[in-house]
Amino acid sequence: MKYVSFTLSDGSAGFGRLHGDTIEVLSSHAADLKAAIDAGTLATLGSEEQLALDSVTLAPVIPNPGKVFCVGHNYETHRQETGRAATEYPSIFVRFADSLGAHNQPIVMPKVSTDLDYEGELAVIIGKGGRYISEEDAMSHVAGYACFNDASVRDWQWHSRQFTPGKNFPTTGPFGPFMVTPDEAGDLSEVNVTTKLNDQIVQQQPIGDMIFPIATVIAYISSFTPLKPGDVIASGTPGGVGAKRTPPLWMKPGDTVTVEIGPMGTLSNTIVAE
Repeated sequence: MKYVSFTLSDGSAGFGRLHGDTIEVLSSHAADLKAAIDAGTLATLGSEEQLALDSVTLAPVIPNPGKVFCVGHNYETHRQETGRAATEYPSIFVRFADSLGAHNQPIVMPKVSTDLDYEGELAVIIGKGGRYISEEDAMSHVAGYACFNDASVRDWQWHSRQFTPGKNFPTTGPFGPFMVTPDEAGDLSEVNVTTKLNDQIVQQQPIGDMIFPIATVIAYISSFTPLKPGDVIASGTPGGVGAKRTPPLWMKPGDTVTVEIGPMGTLSNTIVAE
């Protein structure tokens, strides 16, 4: 099944189950998609109200996650292009929830930088919380998957060894267009993460090439902090980022960037100047 979060023209928010170009509205049953996931009732909710997909404005799949984790250098191609040493444990950093964006929402290039880069990734949405989750049980804690673009303001990322500034400018974490449940997503090992800039492929690699698989990442994160329903993990980007090309390939106003991941569809965003 596929689920979306959205806003209406009057500013009210909702969520629903997506069937083609029609949304089965579920907002009368729970405050938002995160609350429905937390209640464990998402698959059984029903509604008589329907909306056309083109009548709403999509929001980030989970507009209000408690935590957003990102995995750095989780594909060997990206690790090598950055010159990072191999590590025993995954590299984890965090995003603020208010840095997220949505499908078809512009990514704003901040006026304090021109070094705006793309990072196509698979997002994992936690369905069942827990602490000290084992790798063997980890996948049973997943509610679904979505496309993610960990758009990065590189010069701010490189001000120091800490990633936080360059990873948290507003709108730089587009997330969507919808969440796909694991049963519909199926085996993702051979599914490519493909990023295109102005229709040209700039990243493409199968999810199965991750250095630290999803189960390992969930187990690791849950060892230092409790995971809760609606938490999001952006699982890392393949090689091919703009910063490591010669010359660097920065996104600029007027560009369109897309992230395509098989059953998770296509996340599309244009770049605008602040």
